[in-house]
Amino acid sequence: MAEQDTYAEFKDAVNMTAGELKKWLETDEAKDVGQKSSSGGESVGHDSGRKIVKILGTKKADLTEADEAHMRKVVGYVHRHLAQRPKGDVEDTKWRYSLMNWGHDPLKK
Repeated sequence: MAEQDTYAEFKDAVNMTAGELKKWLETDEAKDVGQKSSSGGESVGHDSGRKIVKILGTKKADLTEADEAHMRKVVGYVHRHLAQRPKGDVEDTKWRYSLMNWGHDPLKK
């Protein structure tokens, strides 16, 4: 995947602003969902959200290879997770909260 494609797909997948995501990550809901890392502290998604906030605040020209690798990971996660959408109202679901940790709010227009 070319760098340009990665950036465009990332911008498509992440529909929350850095400010929205940062605010979300401070909530109990954000901290309570997701698979905890091997160290047992922060969940993988919550850690990803912090990286996404950093990426969103970085000029495209200044993105590192590690940033691009994370952007690809985010795109893959969001696409896989959206395909697993549960039936019914998803507003207060772990499914939505997990996606939001990865920068995507499925209820956002």
